[in-house]
Amino acid sequence: CSCPPAAASSVLPTRLPDDMPVMSATHAMAGPSASASAARVTPSRRVCSLSVRAQAASTAESTGDIRDQAARRAPMEKAHLFNAKFVPFSYVASPKSKLDEEYNLDEIVYRAKDGGLLDVYHDMESLAIYGPTYWKALFDERAGRTTWPYGSGVWSKKEWVLPTIPDEHIVSMFEGNSNLFWAERFGRESLGMSDLWVKQCGNSHTGSFKDLGMTALVSQVNHIRNIRPGTISAVGCASTGDTSAALSAYCAAADIPSIVFLPADKISLAQLVQPIANGACVLSIDTDFDGCMKLIREVTAETPIYLANSMNSLRLEGQKTAAIEILQQFDWEVPDWVIIPGGNLGNVYAFYKGFQMAKDLGLVTSIPRMVVAQAQNANPLYKAFQNSYQNFEAVKASTTFASAIQIGDPVSIDRAILALKASNGIVEEASEEELMDAAARADLTGMFNCPHTGVALAALTKLRDRGVIGKTDRTVVVSTAHGLKFTQSKVAYHAKEIPGMASTYANPPTP
Repeated sequence: CSCPPAAASSVLPTRLPDDMPVMSATHAMAGPSASASAARVTPSRRVCSLSVRAQAASTAESTGDIRDQAARRAPMEKAHLFNAKFVPFSYVASPKSKLDEEYNLDEIVYRAKDGGLLDVYHDMESLAIYGPTYWKALFDERAGRTTWPYGSGVWSKKEWVLPTIPDEHIVSMFEGNSNLFWAERFGRESLGMSDLWVKQCGNSHTGSFKDLGMTALVSQVNHIRNIRPGTISAVGCASTGDTSAALSAYCAAADIPSIVFLPADKISLAQLVQPIANGACVLSIDTDFDGCMKLIREVTAETPIYLANSMNSLRLEGQKTAAIEILQQFDWEVPDWVIIPGGNLGNVYAFYKGFQMAKDLGLVTSIPRMVVAQAQNANPLYKAFQNSYQNFEAVKASTTFASAIQIGDPVSIDRAILALKASNGIVEEASEEELMDAAARADLTGMFNCPHTGVALAALTKLRDRGVIGKTDRTVVVSTAHGLKFTQSKVAYHAKEIPGMASTYANPPTP
């Protein structure tokens, strides 16, 4: 066991079940072949001085609800050393530079002094006090339980997200823990692949991956409102649909007013009705997402309304846990490729951050190559990639069925480029017909994909055709939203009502 003596907390038994599989270091880079699959895990009888089952048993005997129990629970012995703060993203991008600007997470600040983005920076030395075996076992033991707040896929990794927030201030719907779907038939029949997986982030409370980030942001807002009442009157965002749904739901759960700016007639009815149902103040603006983003920046700069867009780096702390969760679901093996639909590009950096954090703390020895998939009608990152990032130019995004990534001037462009360079990543694009065909083709094998997942699947198809991604490469496609939020486009596709589109895989009903 690599845990220091301090890790053997009085509330944690000294052993995990004897039959619990544990990754050996030699298998950390095992490939996806059948022989490697057979040797992915090796049993170990002495795992780590860690289990929260005793903790769960003790709290079960306590009075009060699960939040009350959390307030009485003893923390990890060294938890007081864990810390995170805001620093300029420029420092993260150039860590050898001098850090002369930092902010407490309880401060309301969105930009560095030079106007650049901020990043949440963790005290990695303190986290490293507990060895990789400890963290693996801790995360595995917490996942999917009802112990507050650790049953959440995000808050099961609380020490890596927002380590100093009190458990009782967390706003959670036990998000995360989304299934990793083995796309066996689609991979075999359409791509000749044996190890293709789809991370179903849309199988979440509001139907998109945005829940992962919003639980972190709204929890921090709730914490600030508790320690400094009157500081924040409401939380606001500009949205292409999914962000507003997540924000309104989490604010409703915490009894915090929410305000959303939506581009008129540019999101699906399912996306529009969610914030309305959750009681948000919904403003339908005659502009695109970039116009809504400009307005919400002005509003939050002049009023006590807290900005919830991905410019706010708190959301990325929650979103990065999906990457850690993928590693966890593969018994801490690293996939070869991860393909992510890209719009505002915060999620790309969040996944990179999760993978890199796991590597830095010794849980894995490498990170996957990352692919950003953009709709051809909103592809500024793809164009920058084509010229080796020599220059980036925003574009006027055209209408795309992948409406959540219909963004021509992404806030997180610098974050995404850092992630791609660090992971030897690639950017690919998909036309409207390619993305709709890819989604429909995969649906015929049992999935039900949103158009954004269609963009990622179309990008995968192109990379397979060119031989960039091998037939045995373990590949994860990140599905960012649930297909039920985009039924209008699916109905139009199968009815062959989309002008200029052949709808090759349409399956219209027979009257």
